[in-house]
Order: sequence, then structure tokens, then C-alpha cells
Amino acid sequence: MKYEFEQEYKQIGLKIAYYRKLQGYTQEKLAEKLGVATSYIGQIEAAGMYKPISLTTLLRIAQALDTPVYKFLDFQH
Repeated sequence: MKYEFEQEYKQIGLKIAYYRKLQGYTQEKLAEKLGVATSYIGQIEAAGMYKPISLTTLLRIAQALDTPVYKFLDFQH
């Protein structure tokens, strides 16, 4: 069964990983800033995994990475 917006969620996860690395953060460091488990960040970023996240979580990640939220939602690049 194909999940709704599966590819978009995967792209968001890859972008989170990209901007996290750009900031020099490990998954552990980002998880610490957000108050979540490191494994949760790993699940979000995993290219082959479907892990939907809430808008609130995405906004918190964008804030923690000092990155405008729209950068995670641009599916043209």
C-alpha cells in the first residue's frame, strides 16, 4: 500500500539531514535540542522510511536548525 505524500515526507527527511549537517549537528545534538529521542531523528531522516511528522515538529526542527521552514517544503529542488 502506498502512503499519502510518501515521497514528500522522504524528501523532507533528507532535507532535515542536509540542513542538520550544514549546521554541524549530529542527530544526537538535534534530538537534544528538540527534546526527542535520537532514534526519532534517525527515523525522520531515513531515506527508505516513511515517517510523517507534524507541522509543529517541522517548525521546531526549522527553528533548531536556524533554517526557514519553507526550505524543507520546496519539492522542486
